[in-house]
Amino acid sequence: MRLLMLYCSRFSYRTSVKGLENVEEVQEENTFENALVGFIHIEPEDEQKLSAIETKLVKNLKWAARKNETNRIVLHSFAHLSEKKGDPEVTKKLFNNAEERLKSAGYETAQTPFGYFLDIDVQAPGHSFARLFKEF
Repeated sequence: MRLLMLYCSRFSYRTSVKGLENVEEVQEENTFENALVGFIHIEPEDEQKLSAIETKLVKNLKWAARKNETNRIVLHSFAHLSEKKGDPEVTKKLFNNAEERLKSAGYETAQTPFGYFLDIDVQAPGHSFARLFKEF
């Protein structure tokens, strides 16, 4: 798994192009302020250790959110951090599980539309914890 975390003073998106045929049609746009956005890439080998990957994902997101003094976390599927891509159904399940765990821990959590390319607008400050990368 690869995880790029950006603390954004403002993160906006709008659905652009459907990237997976089997997802429902969605036209959506949203804006989040003072949010940690996790750009998440699942690889095939992660599917064998999904529970451990989920735990590491949630722990890293919570840690980065605390470092950036925010309670808002956005999960974004970003299959561009490696050439190997995990199964979309497994990835979506991981996202749903992670979102539930984060909500149970008191975080305001959302997901961008899964299976879509998005038009995004990112405003991110330039401090040390605003941009973090983890691979596990």
